[in-house]
Amino acid sequence: MDLIRGKNVAEAFAILKFTPKAGAEVVEKVLRSAVANAENNFDMDVDKLYVKTAFADQGPTLKRIHPRSRGQAFKILKRTSHVTIVVDEKN
Repeated sequence: MDLIRGKNVAEAFAILKFTPKAGAEVVEKVLRSAVANAENNFDMDVDKLYVKTAFADQGPTLKRIHPRSRGQAFKILKRTSHVTIVVDEKN
């Protein structure tokens, strides 16, 4: 998220495309959605858009168990997150 905050949208797409992290694809999809919403809902010019804010908050945690020997069970916490990206036009 720190990589794209404050950058032009085209530059942010280029950065995310070549970032070798698993979360880069998810962030790129959210950024594409934010750009499409800005263009369709608010009539903003795509060439003037930049990433105003980008952050990920903690989402709900799914609790699962992993059965072990002699009747024991280990807890597995499947963590989720909420990704938020806000784009705005540069004047």
